[in-house]
Amino acid sequence: MLQGRELTIFRRKLLNWFQRYRRELPWRASHDAYRVWLSEIMLQQTRVAAVIPYYERFLARFPTVEELASASEEEVLRMWSGLGYYSRARNLQRAAQEIVGKFSGTFPRNEADVRHLPGIGAYTAAAILSIAHGEKLAALDGNVARVLSRLFAITGDLRETARWKELQRRADSLLDTKSPGDWNQAMMEVGATVCTPRAPQCLLCPVAQYCEGRKQGIAERLPQVRKKREVVEVVLASAVLLDAQGRTLLLAPSKRSHEREKHDDIAALVSEMWHFPTVAARAQPKEALREHLSAFLKSKAASNGNLKFQPLRPARHTVTYRALTLRPYRICVSRLPRVSGATIVPLAEVAAHSSLAISNLTRKVARSAMAAAAATH
Repeated sequence: MLQGRELTIFRRKLLNWFQRYRRELPWRASHDAYRVWLSEIMLQQTRVAAVIPYYERFLARFPTVEELASASEEEVLRMWSGLGYYSRARNLQRAAQEIVGKFSGTFPRNEADVRHLPGIGAYTAAAILSIAHGEKLAALDGNVARVLSRLFAITGDLRETARWKELQRRADSLLDTKSPGDWNQAMMEVGATVCTPRAPQCLLCPVAQYCEGRKQGIAERLPQVRKKREVVEVVLASAVLLDAQGRTLLLAPSKRSHEREKHDDIAALVSEMWHFPTVAARAQPKEALREHLSAFLKSKAASNGNLKFQPLRPARHTVTYRALTLRPYRICVSRLPRVSGATIVPLAEVAAHSSLAISNLTRKVARSAMAAAAATH
């Protein structure tokens, strides 16, 4: 454990490095809690480069927590469209509504209050409060855990409860209480840019001399690879119904999408946003989709073979431990059905920029359908 003068020098070296080499990111331009909070939520399971344009557009549309709280969920999801993990957007708005309702629009400074907000856990609370308000809280995320595992040569599964608690104690002991926000960002920054998962750049590390993993020659093998959850293969079949005017049918986002669902439940995979009629298909996706449409449209046309299913290019997508294969079919109809909770829109609008909240997966299918339509003319 670092302590005394050695700890003081360690802190100074890391903070000096951060001030000199820190990336210029848009959310670092302000210590405003709303902006820090928004960035932390967007950065969950998402690369920095992918987040930047979404962060800037989202903030331009919802510059204050009040505007986010009062917006429609549809508008919030539309602005989040393409960023994935849409429960983050829903929780963000629910938390904004609580902040406006319970805290008069001011982000709370009490850690317990912050952790009661939807979508905010220990790490996110510590990051926001330290950066925005200078609270003396050490933030522990994957990057920081990796740095600590190498620094102190900690072996084993870092996510195991007892070991994670030990990592938190280590993080707490290193925290520079005079500059907790900068300190947390420095730890995350060195993990993201120098002490990377593969091939850590030890020669560029400002605190390499203190690294026990490097001294023992095991830094590259830390942290130890965690046993991954077995991948579940999921096949979905999707219907792109298309009329003579080039319009298609989309179903509204599922109201259950914020809950945990079974791995093959459509709500958990594609229906968090506006989507094409879709069904899980363990075998024979076209037949499963035909049966689904027959019940869905309450029509014999789908089941008696009158509808022609033109296969489109399959789409692959990964959601946590699930490997998703979407098999879409273009189905031309003389008239689109009127379905409760659905909307009729031009297919071209779905393929391009839409006023509706549409995922990248749905947009990809729409583009494939557009290409198939163009090829037949």
